[in-house]
Amino acid sequence: MPNDPFVNVGDLPSLGPLRYLDVRDQAAFDAGHAPGAVRVPIEEWDAAAKATDAGFAKTAYWEHALSALGLDLTITGVAYDAGGMTNAARVWFILQYYGLKAAILNGGWLALASATGLPPSAAASSTSFRAVPGSGPVGLVDRERLRDQLDGRVQVFDTRTRAEFTGEDARNRARSGHLPGARHLSHVDLLENGVVRPAPVLRAMLERVGFGPGDHIVTHCEGGGRAALGAAAAVRAGFDDVRVYYLSFGDWVRDESCPVVRD
Repeated sequence: MPNDPFVNVGDLPSLGPLRYLDVRDQAAFDAGHAPGAVRVPIEEWDAAAKATDAGFAKTAYWEHALSALGLDLTITGVAYDAGGMTNAARVWFILQYYGLKAAILNGGWLALASATGLPPSAAASSTSFRAVPGSGPVGLVDRERLRDQLDGRVQVFDTRTRAEFTGEDARNRARSGHLPGARHLSHVDLLENGVVRPAPVLRAMLERVGFGPGDHIVTHCEGGGRAALGAAAAVRAGFDDVRVYYLSFGDWVRDESCPVVRD
């Protein structure tokens, strides 16, 4: 479907110029990677996204980080990880948030490792990239805005495990549970046999837990990756008003003014 964040191996030749973005660790990358792939230092990126002196507002940092991948506005970044697709989804979210074309390779490295005739990576761009925060189809929400919209203007999509949602798994936090009114669908249920489910199946799943046409959806998890995957799945399912609370529940519970419920 149009603007589907996920691509299969067979879709790659239709993307035009692309660069493979490997989101696995260095050892896995060294053992084998897509032709011309560049490794994304996702641990550094995630730390920067959550740092009080950086975050997504520090545009200069992200311009440098994204330019280091050799990307520009003409190239599609195709992110793949070991198969969980949460880290690839992080990269997809960040790229599209700053205005770059991005896709998540459905099935991750396992889908690529056995493929033949893959299109090569485009040469690294020498064009300066200017990051424009919020210019992608999926935006970013912070704690204050989300808290203020819990009056019904937002539908919260909690992608954590069921035990995290109910509060049974407190993750060693003083407060556990979920945001008031949140709908739950675990990130693991979005996948089947290592790939993200087709759009009609995802749509039915999201509608079954209470999401409907026109909903303003905000995804969250514990710390960003599962939330990004949930957002990508919601877009694949045809929802067009999707945002990510990247700092997620770990950030939410640190503020005592933010309500948490257990039911």
